[in-house]
Amino acid sequence: MTEDKGILIKNIYYMLTYAFQVLRQTNYEEIEAEQFDEIQDLFAAILSKGIGQQLKQGLHREYIAVSETRTSLRGKIDMPETVKNRIQHKRVISCEYDELSENNLMNQILKTTADLLLRANGVTAEHKNALKKVLLFFDGIDTLEPLSIQWNRIQIKRNNKNYEMLINICYFVIDGMLQTTDTGSYRMAQFSDEHMARLYERFVLEYYRHHHKELSANAAQVKWNLSNDSEETAIKYLPTMQTDIMLQNKAHTQTLIIDTKYYTRTMQRQFDTYSYHSGNMYQIFTYVKNQDANESGNVSGMLLYAKTGESITPNGEFMMSGNKISVKTLDLNLHFSQIAAQLDKIVADHFAEVAE
Repeated sequence: MTEDKGILIKNIYYMLTYAFQVLRQTNYEEIEAEQFDEIQDLFAAILSKGIGQQLKQGLHREYIAVSETRTSLRGKIDMPETVKNRIQHKRVISCEYDELSENNLMNQILKTTADLLLRANGVTAEHKNALKKVLLFFDGIDTLEPLSIQWNRIQIKRNNKNYEMLINICYFVIDGMLQTTDTGSYRMAQFSDEHMARLYERFVLEYYRHHHKELSANAAQVKWNLSNDSEETAIKYLPTMQTDIMLQNKAHTQTLIIDTKYYTRTMQRQFDTYSYHSGNMYQIFTYVKNQDANESGNVSGMLLYAKTGESITPNGEFMMSGNKISVKTLDLNLHFSQIAAQLDKIVADHFAEVAE
């Protein structure tokens, strides 16, 4: 996305601190002062710090099913296996019971990800050593086949909330940075647009939640503005209009709907003609017009692109059927204070009471 990788990687760290508030804790402050040449090195630094902190609090434990052949009863008897042992004249009992264990899915994911980062060329010796130290405490925990991890089995609850950021980092690493080679081994790939898009969206939303409490900032759904005689059987097939970010003043008299976009190419091209992505324009216009059901004109829409190295940068403002639709870019290759200033200016430009 940019030639200045060091600045971009540092900004990825800042974006992560908004997406996952736990990174604002004091034990991560050393990472903010570091310089990173590779994204894998940043993830290794965060993961080693996070796992180290979790070890101090105790690794998450949960009950897992255990099947064991014993001389005394524990739990319930596995009758078929016990009968089989009797036939073979073995004086043992096959038992099934639940045991509180650290060898569970979340800890297995942490160990698997750390092992992968230890083999990555982009991780410095310093951060590899830090990972090795924390992995000494994972001796009884299994590793997993990375691409077969069932992420939907993970449930973040109150008693394992500290794992949320760590598991998300692992997901970025495994799902977004791994590719298989012809021999079936794994190699690190570039951080994908898909995963940067998710982070970019969450960062912008959390930035506004944190710094602009005078506004309501949510990823709200827009309801279709339907007439009363619409067929109920057909309504259920309408797609959900899920916004990335909806900003509203407290009186709900002004609304700005933002769709964040993170593409390698921010403009579509046909022959020698460049234009905004048509699907994106149709989408934001649809959101705005349905949200502004009473046609007040107080609902605006914005496509907020992450700036790329392209010579043409999306930037424009239009009045469409009484509503303002704008296209802007956010330059993530600047000092973070300048990124924050760009986001603050969006609020000032769209909310009159804030700008005064």
